[in-house]
Amino acid sequence: MAKKMNCRDVGPDCDFVARGRTEEEVMRQVVEHARTAHGIDQVPPELAAKAKAAIRDDDGRG
Repeated sequence: MAKKMNCRDVGPDCDFVARGRTEEEVMRQVVEHARTAHGIDQVPPELAAKAKAAIRDDDGRG
């Protein structure tokens, strides 16, 4: 099943949603989004862990 992660679930008031077939694919998008939208050049391990924990199965409903 596909995966997704809502940026808002990690903390900031942000509507970005990363979607992919695997957690790794979603995390690549999350890291790129953190860099381009939030100015985070190096994602700290604790933030990466929080983002990974927020990944859910994508049921296609938003």
